[in-house]
This record gives sequence, C-alpha cells and structure tokens, in this order.
Amino acid sequence: MNFTYLPNQVFVEREVAHSVIAQKVLRTLSGVPVHLIDSVEHLRRRAKKLSPTIAVGKKTLVLARHRGSFFKYCPASQTRGGKTNVCCNYFVVNFASNCHMECSYCYLQSYLNFPYMLVYANLEDLFAEIKAVLSGSPQSFFRIGTGELADSLALDPLTGYAQKLVKFFSEFQNAVLELKTKTDCVKGLLSLKHRGKTVVSWSMNTPFIQKTEEHKTASVKHRLIGAQQCVDAGYKVGFHFDPLIYYPDWEKDYHALVNQIFDRLPSEAIAWFSIGGLRMSPQLKEKMRSRFPNSFLPLGELVPSADGKLRYLKQIRTKMYLKMLEWLRERSSPSTGIYACMERPEVWSRLFGSSPLTDVEIGDQVTSGLQSNKFQSET
Repeated sequence: MNFTYLPNQVFVEREVAHSVIAQKVLRTLSGVPVHLIDSVEHLRRRAKKLSPTIAVGKKTLVLARHRGSFFKYCPASQTRGGKTNVCCNYFVVNFASNCHMECSYCYLQSYLNFPYMLVYANLEDLFAEIKAVLSGSPQSFFRIGTGELADSLALDPLTGYAQKLVKFFSEFQNAVLELKTKTDCVKGLLSLKHRGKTVVSWSMNTPFIQKTEEHKTASVKHRLIGAQQCVDAGYKVGFHFDPLIYYPDWEKDYHALVNQIFDRLPSEAIAWFSIGGLRMSPQLKEKMRSRFPNSFLPLGELVPSADGKLRYLKQIRTKMYLKMLEWLRERSSPSTGIYACMERPEVWSRLFGSSPLTDVEIGDQVTSGLQSNKFQSET
C-alpha cells in the first residue's frame, strides 16, 4: 500500500471555502486544524519568512482558487522554434501542486517555489476552460494528463478530484484523460461510468528502484493490483518507464518488470507505454545530494545535454531503450502505442527506424487505439 497523506493543518481561501472540493476535504479531515485566509499570498510571504524544509512544508495542505489557466501544453510538447526533443502533442491540466511522496529524482523539489501541498478548488472554472478548448476544436483529438505538478491520484481519497474529472471527460468524444500515479488509490474510480474516455497510468520502475529511490510510494505489486482493478472496471491502462535507471542489474530487472505487467494484464487493455532515461537539472542534482545522501543516482555517468539537463551518455540511453522496445514489442498488442519521452531526434530515429513525425502525428499514433472508441454504455 502507498502512504496515505494526512496534513498537520489545512489553510482554505475564503473564496473557495464552500466549493465541492473544499467541503469534501474538510469532511474527510474533520480532526485537522483548519485556518481560513483571504489569499494564498499570505502563505507565500509566510513561507518566505519561515523557509520550511521540503518535508515540513508538505505537512500543510492549502485549498485555493487558481487565477490563471489550468490548461496548457506539456513542457515537452511546446511547439516553438528551437526545441531539441521529440514531442507527442500532450496537454496538461494542473489541478494541484506538490506531492507528499518522496522520489529522490523528483524534479518538483528543485522546481516549486511554494513549499506547501496546494489544491485548486475552483473546479467549475477548470471544467469551463477545458470545455471551451474541446468544443472549439471538435476535429482535433486531445490527450490530457493531470500528472505534471502532482500525482493524479495521491490526494483523491481526500478531494475526489479525479472522480469528477473522469465523469466530466466521459461526455467528450475528442479527448482522453490520463491519470498518472505511483499509488494504488483507484477505489473511487472503479464504479464510475467513464465510457472509455479515461486511461489510468502508472509510473513504473523495478522493485529495487522503488524500494531505494521512490519513498512513500505504492510497491510494484500494489501498483499492478490497482491496474488490474482498473482493467476489470473497463479502463484502459498505461505504463511509463520513466526514468529508466542504469545500474548493474538493470537489464534483468526491467525485463522481469515488463513480463510481470503482461503476466497480470491482457495486452489489449494497455493503451500505451512510454520510455525515458533519467534526467535532471544541475540544481536538482545538488538537491538530491542534500536530501537523499544515500542515493546513487547523482553519481551516474550524467553529462550535459542540449536542453540543459544532465543525462546518461547517448549510447547508454539508446542501449536501454532498444532493449525495452524489444521486450515490449514481443508481448504488446498491435494497437498499443510506444513512444520515447523527451528524447533527441537522432535517438528517436535510432529507436523507431525513421525520422521523427510531427508532434500531432506522434500523438495520433499513441492514441490511435482510443480515437475510434465509441462510448461504452456499461462502464
């Protein structure tokens, strides 16, 4: 089982205090101290003054109104000049920020400047924004995830957010929602009428890496139990082998992990796989050294790449990718999408045997097995 999140205190902006999300959280955390505030900016000033550690900051939950845009391109999919990596036309909706789990390699620990767990409770604004995007481009197909700045399901037992998103996306033909997690918090999803418009995905790593580097996350066994439950409830599922980590037993362990997935789940139930090598900014490397002194990850053969991140040497990454592709293709369904995340065009060509397609074409290939899906009246 994963570690259930229980904050020491909750701050609620008055503007969202009566929202569906806030009321669900406050009912669930009835014994936790609650503080009403006029604006989250008060907490930003407080955090700057107190400078809480990352671990301490995560013990405070904040419910606020998001005043910007919820919907945006994934950072890897931004169609702008000079990009260095191949992209898959992915979009993200940020309904929360921060994660109570403690993966040593998590980029959030060097990226976020607000130390507390933050959930945006103005659900109606989120829905209105997504509806406008989807209705405005009825001929386009959107793959939209919620796992950029927070785990998609880690707080769902408190907020019910994912459940409401599943119901919302079930009404649209031209989009699929991806919920990406390292938990087994799927209970709230199993009885929903999702109509085939949600894919529940897991970030996967070997049991060795899960135990040593992915602290407070669900075990590989429990992630797969959650995946099986979702498949039984009619969902398609996905798996992200990202980051792939190079260590002496990587080949044996990752091969065993791939087989473990296919031994439990039917191949036709898997919507997609992604693969991506360990990468980090120089700032994250230093943060990892201070917060996780026993981690071996900052000690790997990491070199600067064109996007400013540190990565394994290209020959190491390519070797790992080719092995993963071999194992996945041996057992995958023809309709299952497989793609490399945030990789160079020359690496993509080496893996897939041709020059990279456009972002939209790659996205269409990844979702080809879902775009023809009709609504499923039973689920």
